Amino acid sequence: MNLQRRPRTLTAACALAAAAALTLSACAKSETTGSSGSESGQGAQAAKSPEASSGPGCSLTKYGAPELDLKNAVVGFSQSEKEANPFRIAETQSIKDEAARLGVRKLLTTNAQSQLSKQISDIQDMLAQGAQFLIVAPLNSDGLEPALQAAAAKKVPVLTIDRKVNASACEDYLAFLGSDFVEQGKRAADAMIEATGGKGKVAILLGASGNNVTTDRTKGFVDQVKAKAPGLEIVAQQTGEFARDKGQQVMEQLIQSKPDISAVYAENDEMGLGAITALKAAGKKPGKDVKIVSIDGTRNAVQALVNGEMNAVIESNPRFGPLAFATAQKFYAGEEIPENVIISDREYDEANAEESLGGAY
Repeated sequence: MNLQRRPRTLTAACALAAAAALTLSACAKSETTGSSGSESGQGAQAAKSPEASSGPGCSLTKYGAPELDLKNAVVGFSQSEKEANPFRIAETQSIKDEAARLGVRKLLTTNAQSQLSKQISDIQDMLAQGAQFLIVAPLNSDGLEPALQAAAAKKVPVLTIDRKVNASACEDYLAFLGSDFVEQGKRAADAMIEATGGKGKVAILLGASGNNVTTDRTKGFVDQVKAKAPGLEIVAQQTGEFARDKGQQVMEQLIQSKPDISAVYAENDEMGLGAITALKAAGKKPGKDVKIVSIDGTRNAVQALVNGEMNAVIESNPRFGPLAFATAQKFYAGEEIPENVIISDREYDEANAEESLGGAY
């Protein structure tokens, strides 16, 4: 789904109210004009509010799951990637914090360390330990079928966050909570067009293959550039696997093979920060000689924006805890959950980066 209006974010009061009320309804939003949260992540960015939803609804009866009181339940959370990435660190912490706030009896957490086989076994192990509800951040869109089948056999609902799985909602899994990644790519393209004046040669640092995030962020960016800035030529697309060191290595190679690159679109902040390191080592000024736009909204990337080494950062908010557990509460209350719950993300630029730094993760 491509959102047609500029994304908005919750005010601090609204975010906390949304989490406390355990509602999926978007309460009053305010324009993203640099409002920020505290160092602990409270405030405007502490909770997620859905911007839109789509797909048929799924209820407890339709799913065929037993009734459950989360305060007396065992809940499992499967993290996909190594927590060297600030996004993953913040995501896991948000789940833990919200489980503690709600008084969930027991929260099991695992980390697949970027290995699909381990994520499958992690989920199966949590089921063996008695998990009654699962929150899963999938490593890939395909390949989790054995884990989903194991959960279905025990009638344990699976809520997916931040990456979609290629499976049937309300059958193989409950629902997806996450961003509109095509829209993120489009917004990154708009920011790049503004930074470059719509002219130059841009390299794309692709995320990891095999998941919808990389596919959608690429599509959104490429399509928008083609439609709005034919003078901005995409001259390279290479994967940096969402990792800083890999992003740096790819950028070092591109500096040698395509020295006339004037812009870089990094599909996450870690790769963008790696590109900055490579450009500096090559005697180039990131943000000036080579424009850089990335996606995520980590504190290091927003600081690079403050320092003039990046030109824009499109947020992909990892704080899923409040919305994930709000969704679970509604589900077990008998309400229907839409197949896709699309959240709103903000955008950082030179006008709001410094005052927004405290709310970045």
